[in-house]
Amino acid sequence: MPEQKKLIQFKNIVKSFEDGQVVLKGVSLDIYENEFVTLLGPSGCGKTTLLRILGGFLQPSEGKVLFDGEDIVNVPAYKREINTVFQKYALFPHMNVYDNIAFGLTIKKEPKDVIAQKVMRMLRLVSLEDYADRNVTELSGGQQQRIAIARALVNEPSVLLLDEPLGALDLKLRKEMQEELKYIQQEVGITFIFVTHDQEEALTMSDKIVVMNAGEIQQIGTPTEIYRYPVNEFVANFIGETNIIDGVMQSDDLVVFEDKKFPCRARGFSKNEKVDVVIRPEHLDIVPRAEGMLKGVVKSQLFKGMHYDTVVETRVGTTITVKMQVSQDRPVFNEEAGEKISANSFLLDVEDVGELDEAKIVTLASAEAWDSETEDYISIKSVEHDIKPEVGSYSVTFSTAAGTAITVKAAVMAENRVESKVYQEEIYAMNFFKKVEDIQESMALDTDLETWASASAWSLEDGEQVEITDVKYDFDPETIEPGVYDVTFSTEGYEYKVSTTRACEEGAEVGLIFRPEDIHVMKKEGQW
Repeated sequence: MPEQKKLIQFKNIVKSFEDGQVVLKGVSLDIYENEFVTLLGPSGCGKTTLLRILGGFLQPSEGKVLFDGEDIVNVPAYKREINTVFQKYALFPHMNVYDNIAFGLTIKKEPKDVIAQKVMRMLRLVSLEDYADRNVTELSGGQQQRIAIARALVNEPSVLLLDEPLGALDLKLRKEMQEELKYIQQEVGITFIFVTHDQEEALTMSDKIVVMNAGEIQQIGTPTEIYRYPVNEFVANFIGETNIIDGVMQSDDLVVFEDKKFPCRARGFSKNEKVDVVIRPEHLDIVPRAEGMLKGVVKSQLFKGMHYDTVVETRVGTTITVKMQVSQDRPVFNEEAGEKISANSFLLDVEDVGELDEAKIVTLASAEAWDSETEDYISIKSVEHDIKPEVGSYSVTFSTAAGTAITVKAAVMAENRVESKVYQEEIYAMNFFKKVEDIQESMALDTDLETWASASAWSLEDGEQVEITDVKYDFDPETIEPGVYDVTFSTEGYEYKVSTTRACEEGAEVGLIFRPEDIHVMKKEGQW
C-alpha cells in the first residue's frame, strides 16, 4: 500500500487575542489526503480557532500552516483550495436550490453547460436531484444542510472544513446526516476536517480524531484507539462513559485495584507504580455474587431501550461525622473600665483535656479583650475552668485585670475516630467551633472544614495517608445561624457504571466480571 501523502501540516500554532487570552498553545498536527479528521473537545478548547486559521479567516500569532508543502499563512482565504460549511447554512434565501449551488461557479464564469453538469452531480450526491427548482426556504434543516455541503463541494476543493454543521439539527436528523457526510466524503474522495464537541458523532464518522482541551492536543488516534486506549483522565472521561479506578502495577500484565490482583494487558510501568485503571461500562458484566471478580450492591438502574445503565457500589467509603458549633460574636461591654471582651463556647475531645493549658483554652475559645475606644488589645489575665477528662459540659471564665469577664461553655466529647476493618483504614476528625463570619467568608469551605476539624485518614496496613474525597454538611453557608451542625468526612468509595441487558432490583447483591483485555491502564496525571 502506497504511503499516504501529508496534505496539511500545522507547525507549533499559537493563537492569542488582544485581551491576552491564549487559545492555542503550540499545536502541531499532520492531516493526510482523503482523511476524515475530527477536531473534538469542549467549548473553548481551540478547535474552531484552528479550523478558522486553516480556512484563512484568522492569522496565527506564531507558527506555520503548510498546504501541500507550502506555507499558506499569508494566502487569502479565497485563494486556498479549501471551502467551509458552517452550522448556520448561509444559503441565499432569494435563490432556488440550483442557483445556490451554482453561485461559486457563476462567479468564476464557467460555461453554463459545465455549471449544469457539476450542479446536477452535486444534487445526485446529496440525494436532492428533484429539488433544483425549489426555493431553499421551503426545505427542511437537513435538506438545507445538504445544499450547503453541495455548494461547498461543487467548486472541487481539496479540503472541506465543517464547523459543527449538524449542531442545529434534531437528534434523529443528526444521526442520518452523520451517515450522509461519511458517504459523501468517501464518494468525493477529499479531506474532510470536522469540528464537534459531540463524542458519538466523532466516533461514528472519523478516520482520525484529534482530542483537544485548553488549547492543546491531548491525543490523536483512530476512534477505536481513542475509546479503548485513552492516554489520560481527560480523554477517558470526555470520550463516553467510563470507570476510572486507582490502581498499582505489580508487574507487567498484573495490576492491583480494590486490594485484588487482576491480569491485564499493560507493560512498561515501574513496579508498584500508581496508575489509573479504566474499564468501560459495556466491558463489565453482572453475574451472581459468588461468581464475581468484584462484589457489590446495585445502587440504581435505568432502562435505556437496548440496555440498562446500572450503578454497582463495590465499596462504601470510611465515614466520620463531627459536630461544628457555630456562634455569633457578642462581646461583653464593661462601660466603667472602657473594655470589651468576647469568647466562644467550644468543643474538644476527651483525650485532649490532659494537654490543656490557659493559652490553648484562650485559642480554642477565640477569647480576646480590647479597649472600647482605641480598640487596642488588652491581655486576658485569668482563665478559670472546671474542665475534666470526662464527657460533659463545663464553664470557662475569661477575665482582664480590670475585672471585665465573660463565661462560656466547653463541651468535652468522646474521641472521634472510625476504623474500617474491611478496608483496613482509619479516619479521624475533631469536633470544632467556628463563628458565623468564618463560615460565610470561607472561599473554599470543604477544604476549610477539613482543616478546622483536623480531619485525616490513613491505611492501617502501611500507614500511608488516604485522601478524604467527600465533605457533607447540613447547613447553607450563606444563611447559617448560631447552632450545632453535623459535618461528615468520607474516604473514597467505589462505584461502577455498567451497561448490561440484565435487569436488577435496587439493593440486589451482585458480582462483576471482566476480561484482561477490557482493562486499560494509564499513567497518573503528572507522572510523565
